[in-house]
Amino acid sequence: MEAKVYSIDGKSTRTITLPDNLFNAEVSETALYEAVREYLANQRQGTAKTKTRGDVSGGGKKPWKQKGTGRARAGSIRSPLWVGGGTTFGPTPRDYSYRINKRVKRTALKSALTLKAKEEKIMVIEDVNIDTPKTKTFNDLTKKMNMKKGAKKLIIADKYLVNLYKSVKNMDGAYPVMAHEINPYFVMNADYLIITESGLKKLGEVFNI
Repeated sequence: MEAKVYSIDGKSTRTITLPDNLFNAEVSETALYEAVREYLANQRQGTAKTKTRGDVSGGGKKPWKQKGTGRARAGSIRSPLWVGGGTTFGPTPRDYSYRINKRVKRTALKSALTLKAKEEKIMVIEDVNIDTPKTKTFNDLTKKMNMKKGAKKLIIADKYLVNLYKSVKNMDGAYPVMAHEINPYFVMNADYLIITESGLKKLGEVFNI
């Protein structure tokens, strides 16, 4: 599997061979599903809460006597049947976290990278070495790569590069991330992957197991 290598000014300089064990692996839809499910579940706060009849205020006194009024029996104004009463079977705080083992997660990541490679949605750029942040540089780069306007772009570098991150953080749909931080959800959620050459090498070092 090969990908084009671009210079920072958007010129295609050469092609590079992507590691087969990362970008030409067997695709496991099950592993992908489990990995995405894990990531999304772990983002949930689980703080939704409604008040039951024991939580709402008032209702200590019986509204009217049991018999002789012609009305239905009532023991509290905070009954779920009353306006302003407690909620029946409402949500309570809970932990939504979900874990899969490392092997499944690695399989899912390789599957996600392989799918992007087959779709030819992976671009490699030469290592970025800019003195000052400049968003226009990367906007022009994506245009020369013929990326669709508004497409989600995941930009992967080997380490935190201040000028790179400041340059792309204001771009529409661009998400900078370090190589060791990526996960299957990030990859599948992006339309294009832009990887620096050193970032590609780092991916191999971290995930090539």
